[in-house]
Amino acid sequence: MLYLLLTPFADDFALFNLLNYLTFRTGAALMTAFVIALVAGMPFIGWLRKQGSQPIRTDGPESHVISKAGTPTMGGFIILFGILAGTLIWGDLSNPYLWVVMFVTAAFGGIGFIDDWRKVTKRSHHGLSGKAKLALQGAVALAAVIWMVQLLDGAPNTPENFATSVAVPFFKDVLIPLSYAFFIFGVLVIVGASNAVNLTDGLDGLAIVPVMIAAGAFGIIAYMVGSAVYSNYLFLNFTPGTGELAVICGAMIGAGLGFLWYNAPPAMVFMGDTGSLSLGGAIGAIAVAVKHEIVLIIIGGLFVLEAVSVMVQVASYKLTGKRVFLMAPIHHHFEKLGWSESTIVVRFWIIAFVLALIGLSTLKLR
Repeated sequence: MLYLLLTPFADDFALFNLLNYLTFRTGAALMTAFVIALVAGMPFIGWLRKQGSQPIRTDGPESHVISKAGTPTMGGFIILFGILAGTLIWGDLSNPYLWVVMFVTAAFGGIGFIDDWRKVTKRSHHGLSGKAKLALQGAVALAAVIWMVQLLDGAPNTPENFATSVAVPFFKDVLIPLSYAFFIFGVLVIVGASNAVNLTDGLDGLAIVPVMIAAGAFGIIAYMVGSAVYSNYLFLNFTPGTGELAVICGAMIGAGLGFLWYNAPPAMVFMGDTGSLSLGGAIGAIAVAVKHEIVLIIIGGLFVLEAVSVMVQVASYKLTGKRVFLMAPIHHHFEKLGWSESTIVVRFWIIAFVLALIGLSTLKLR
């Protein structure tokens, strides 16, 4: 908003010229989202406590039944408020990619809210059915992928059929054309990322820090591939307009930091599906927009590990009647092994950071 309002006066007021720098607006969005989330957090948590909390699952780790009982959920609203406010204030609102990602973020947050609200009001573990949740996510994701393909289709300085192709990391010019199958692929990336983050959100602070790390990595990627100069220098596929997504990545980091203030162990609030579905969806949508879907598997490797552990556990039990892990997702397996919650969380943060560095290395190693 400020970019459109004030940059026309940059020649008369030198200070306004700062808004022409994407790096400045990204940093400003980060700080704005952080302050908003931090300030709004305590009053909102107070309101959530009055609404009650959803029961702690009895089929989870025994320690959670006591230690996490009564903690309010739906804290993802704190994150959403910070992200959307920071982006709307500092982003170039004429950029359609910002609106695509904000659409996915808000819509997935709405789906998560419906699920959380039903659990809280019914004092039950049953919110939206799995099929309903996936159907709603799929519809939103498909609309977003169609929108992004239209934006990139025929864009200047891009290869033929680039909009519906998948770039292969570590190679300069390798593109896999998917044609109409790309729409299914894009939906799987966005919905998969959303639910993978959701599965990771099981311990205090476990999901939010890896999300911030992934947002930081994709902020750098968006900045690079959205610049004709940097993309040409690094032999990346230029995706015009996507550089502005660095602003929403900055806002995600800031809002995440504000939320972590209250989610640090012992957590005062959980993000719930409101937060986890929206954050995962946002990261997935950004990955599709900047044409780094495969790199998301590396940067978001921790989320992939959590999701795969659940799939392996379910498949093994159905096929053989035996479990591979003591409990899934895999962070609960380590709890069962006797690891403390803080040890699991910090070590998973380290893994997320290392994977992000590996993912970023694909920008140069070609």
